[in-house]
This record gives sequence, structure tokens and C-alpha cells, in this order.
Amino acid sequence: MSNTIPEITLNDGLTLPVVGLGTYLLKGNAGVQSILSAIDMGYRLIDSAYNYENEGTVGEAVRRSSVPREHLKITSKLPGRYQTYDKAVTTIQESLYRANLDYYDLYLIHWPLPKQDTYVEAWQALIDAKKWGLIRSIGVCNFLPEHIERLESETGVNPSVNQIELHPFFNQADQRKYHEEQNITTESWSPLARDNGLLQNDTLVEIAKQHNKSISQVILRWHYQIGAISIPKSSSSVRQLENISIFDFSLNEHEMELISGLSRPDGRINNQDPAVYEEF
Repeated sequence: MSNTIPEITLNDGLTLPVVGLGTYLLKGNAGVQSILSAIDMGYRLIDSAYNYENEGTVGEAVRRSSVPREHLKITSKLPGRYQTYDKAVTTIQESLYRANLDYYDLYLIHWPLPKQDTYVEAWQALIDAKKWGLIRSIGVCNFLPEHIERLESETGVNPSVNQIELHPFFNQADQRKYHEEQNITTESWSPLARDNGLLQNDTLVEIAKQHNKSISQVILRWHYQIGAISIPKSSSSVRQLENISIFDFSLNEHEMELISGLSRPDGRINNQDPAVYEEF
């Protein structure tokens, strides 16, 4: 089975599918089977992180898959405790060893951790790792505009991607506008808000009925139409297929406004404000 997912071209020329697979908590052989299922469904973007402790699982799925490595886009992320330059270089290498991969397509700094004040040297490590051929594209997660501006002013290199918490309860309109101005692609983590009542929302229920789609499909279609890449996590093959079956309908302007209007000032799932949050 194969489903074609549209792609976005990043500011450095790399293309990424607009829907990928989140892999948090997918580990061991069961995790490998879930990732293989997704690849068989048509997923080509697989998102992981050093802190998820499953880079090996992702790499094993890549090796077992019948899809050639060059057709897959694999992401991992640098943890905060290794943000000094030398530690970051070693950790990127370790990420590759864990996955038994020659390169990552996308590698991100997981959190800015401004109290530590080491994210700029971590960014320089990513810049160098890209020059060495270890990474094809470099980006960040959870960076606020002031963090990104500092990266650009001190290194001359802007991220290709900023992966941020983004869902209808926290629509990040200002951050997304900033990304658009800077030609940075927005990627949504927890695009379905880990439910938290989102999948029972009356507005979304009614819109889903109008389109004969699931609420999850409506939400993921909203992400697509606002120009964001989403990475929903699912170990279920049924849900995996559902999550990429969103390209045969569209939301009208009023529906998009209704969904965006669900955003709340306190809409973060776990109150993880990048200005102060210290990563585990």
C-alpha cells in the first residue's frame, strides 16, 4: 500500500512530507513493527530524538524496510545536556551510531534552554556536522523569535525548521507569522494535543460531520492548510492510515477560522514555555 503525501521545500532545498510519523514511546521490536507499518502506508518522514531513546528502533525499521534509505527522511534531536560544542558533535555522532545510519536528513536542537546559554555553540556544531555530511538539514525545536534571531546574528545561518507545540488549542499564530517572514518551515509536535479534550470539541465534531471525516483528520487537515508539517504518533495501522488520508477534502475559510479560534492563551499541554523551560 502506498499513499502519496505532498511535500514542502525547506529554505535549504531539502523536501519533507507534510505529514510524518512521531515515534515518542515507540521502542523495541513492537516499535520497529509500528514504524514499518507506517512506512508501508506511505509515510516517508520519521521523527525521533536522542531523549526518546529509540534512535536504534528507528534505524532498525529503516534497515528492515523495503523502501530505500534515500527515499526516507529521518529526524533526530540534540538533548539540552549536550549543548556545548564538543558534546554536541559527539552526540550527533552517537545518534548516528545508535541508529546505524550514515546521515540524518534533519537534526534539531530539542530546546533552547536560555538559562544554560549554550544553544548558539550547539547550533555551530550542527552547522559543522552538516558541512561534514552527517546531517542534510539543520533546525530547532521550541525556539522563540529572540533565540532564532541570535542564531542568525552570531552564525549567519537560520534554521530550516522550527518544531513547536502547535494544535487548535494553541495555534501559535504570531510564531508562525514570524517563521513565514524568515522562510522557516513550521513543524507541529503534539498536533492532536494528546487529546486533552480536543477530540471531543463540539466545533470539531460538527466540522468532521460535515466532511464525513474523523476529528483527527480535520485537525491534521487544518495543520496542512496553515502550512505546517505535522507528526502525529500512532502505533495502530488503522490510525496511521487515517492520519494521512487528509488530501481528498479541504476546509473552507470559515471552518479554518473556527478551528483557529479554539486557541487559548494557556493552551500549552504541560505549560512548557521555551523562555523558561528546562529540558529533562
